[in-house]
Parts: sequence; C-alpha cells; structure tokens
Amino acid sequence: MVRFAVIVAAVLMLVLAAIWGFQRRLIYLPDAADAGSAATVLPGARDITLETDDGVRLGAWLVPATKADRGVAVLVAAGNAGNRATRAPLARALAAEGLTVLLFDYRGYGGTEGRPSEKGLARDVRAAQRHLVQEAGVPADRILYVGESLGAAVVTELATEIAPGGLVLRSPFVDLASVSQVHYPFLPVRLLLRDEYPLAEQLATVKVPVTVVLGAEDSIVPPDQSRAVAAAAPTLRDLVEVAGADHNDPALVHGKALTAAVVDLAEAVTAGS
Repeated sequence: MVRFAVIVAAVLMLVLAAIWGFQRRLIYLPDAADAGSAATVLPGARDITLETDDGVRLGAWLVPATKADRGVAVLVAAGNAGNRATRAPLARALAAEGLTVLLFDYRGYGGTEGRPSEKGLARDVRAAQRHLVQEAGVPADRILYVGESLGAAVVTELATEIAPGGLVLRSPFVDLASVSQVHYPFLPVRLLLRDEYPLAEQLATVKVPVTVVLGAEDSIVPPDQSRAVAAAAPTLRDLVEVAGADHNDPALVHGKALTAAVVDLAEAVTAGS
C-alpha cells in the first residue's frame, strides 16, 4: 500500500512538473505565420515595425481613419490566439468610424520573433503605445486601449502606468488563475501558473473611463467574470452584454456592439478635450 502511494505521488509530481514546464503552450496559441502586408488586407494601411525595450522587433499595421478623422487612435491588444490579420475586420469597422487603429503582434505571433510571456507582452504593448505617441504624434490621452480577452489584461496593466483616454475590455477575466480554474478544475492552477495577469486587481487602480463588453453565452471566459471586472472599475462607463454571443462569435469579436462601445468612448474623449 505504501509502495502504491509512493508511485501515485511520483506520477502526480511528474504530471505537475510537465504542466509547469509546458503551461505557456496551453496559454498562448499563436498563429506564427507571417501576417502579410497591411495593404493586401486593409487598403490604405501601412506596415510598421515596433521595437521593444528588450530589442524584440514586432510586426504591426497602422490603419488610418477612412471617414472624417476624429483625432483618436485605438491600440488593439489581441487575445491569446491568431495574429493581427485576424483582427482586420475590427480595424476596418473602427476606421470607418473615423478612428486610427494600430494592430500589432505579440512576440511569437504573426512571424514575429521571441516567445510570449506576461512580462514579454507588457513590453510589447508599451512599444505599440510608444509608436502612437512618438511616431504617429497622438497625445496619450487621445488613445483608447481596446483589449480582447487576454489582451484586456495586457492593456489594463499598461493603463496602471500610462493612462489612456479610456479602456474597452472585451471578454475580460478576473485573473488568469480564475479563468484557468474553470477549464482545469482538477489542477491547483493558482500554485502552478507562471503568468498571473491580475486584471481586476489592477483595474481597481485605473482612473479612466472603462467599458466592458461581454458575450452572454461566452464558453471561454464566464460572463460572471467579465461582470466582476466591470464591478472592479472605479469609473465604469458602460457594461455591454451581447445576447447569445460566444467568445469567438463575429458579433462579439468585431460586431456592432463592440464598435459602438469604442466609438462612444472616443466621443467622450473628444467631448472632454
């Protein structure tokens, strides 16, 4: 009996060690293929290269407003899968509303070098924000951060250091452990995770207008977690629930509800200037 218990314990330790070592392959699901040229996907857009403070070069697309320019830029931080080409429909919809849009790939995504991690993505999003301010000449308070799922945590962390004009968080989770526990209830994920993304905790310190957009049928990030994030925002502007929408449904990813939420926040920014 003792021998059996020792064997079980040893197997369990091996399993946990494997999860510890390979967990980032479960968290980050990049499409590593080159995203291609901006102009072939979004006419009028141009390819740019961002450089992070640790020397990683990131592919990005700068998409100009295609209607009357509102003088507001949108920094889009993607979720954990795909690459920037996947977000082209959102950029197209926002550009048609008079907004400049920056799509960028995290390290390891879209043909970009490096491997993703929480610290790495924090460096990546700072390179994107820096480009908008220093190269595109957009004032920091006329930039909106739009974060999708994991990207919501990325831009919230950025906002704790560099305040934007406002935040739009689509399908945000409370923290990575909370959402991981939903999908791996048999694992001590809070003890195992190397990347934490404490979104709700960090959002509580951010004093800019925040809009949360969620899908009422989200099977990846439970809607209650997104509602909890909204409750944590000191200056919540709006909570938008898209009826019947799952995590990756077009209606939620780049539909009218998300576009309207971004435009509403842009109008608030310009009205206050």
